[in-house]
Amino acid sequence: MSAPPADPILSARGLTKEFFGFKAVNDVDLDVAEGTIHALIGPNGAGKTTVFNLLTKFLTPTAGRIVFRGTDITGVKPADVARMGLVRSFQISAVFPHLTVLDNVRVALQRKEGLAWQFWRSNRLLDRLNDEAHGLIDAVGLEAFAAHDAAELPYGRKRALEIATTLALDPPVLLFDEPMAGMGVEDIGRISDLIRRIARGRTVVMVEHNLNVVADLCDRVTVLARGEILAEGDYRTVSNDARVREAYMGSEHE
Repeated sequence: MSAPPADPILSARGLTKEFFGFKAVNDVDLDVAEGTIHALIGPNGAGKTTVFNLLTKFLTPTAGRIVFRGTDITGVKPADVARMGLVRSFQISAVFPHLTVLDNVRVALQRKEGLAWQFWRSNRLLDRLNDEAHGLIDAVGLEAFAAHDAAELPYGRKRALEIATTLALDPPVLLFDEPMAGMGVEDIGRISDLIRRIARGRTVVMVEHNLNVVADLCDRVTVLARGEILAEGDYRTVSNDARVREAYMGSEHE
């Protein structure tokens, strides 16, 4: 394995999760370097989604610790971790199908401004969020759809809207769980380009099954198998690892 980053923005040590005596994740050490796109990959049942849910605090580890920006967050609740800047896309963001794209992003900005439940505020006061909202909409390529209801958007565009509502919180770390799931080739290309753009100045951690996407996007890759880390490094390094090839043998990716 290649050397871990000297000063990771997110790290885990001895991360373990048991379900009724079965170790879904076993003694995982992970370091995510600031400003990188870091993928968690592995065959089905490898434990990557469990690791992801542990990092985002949707699961509590049986053992081990998680550190974000030098602070131990092992016992911190998901909402509090999100406020610290570790945000899982589709965790905070909720796309309302019968609101326009603009209104969806304005709702997300209201959360950041502490106005989440102040629906009695006049439109004039909330209109001050419009410039920022339009900037986020433009950033994800949806400016032409700003006045459209979210329900009218095709699947890939809805994903882009969900990313825009997440970006409204201006998080330094974004975590994506299979962002390309269910997408056609055209949408995969669009969302890959979007993730690459929004990763500038941010850190991205993603679970992804599409290895072409991983090869194209990611600076560092952690390969999991049977709940343990099998290999780490850039995509070229891990894809040439005999153990990784063996783990994927007979899987849908082979």
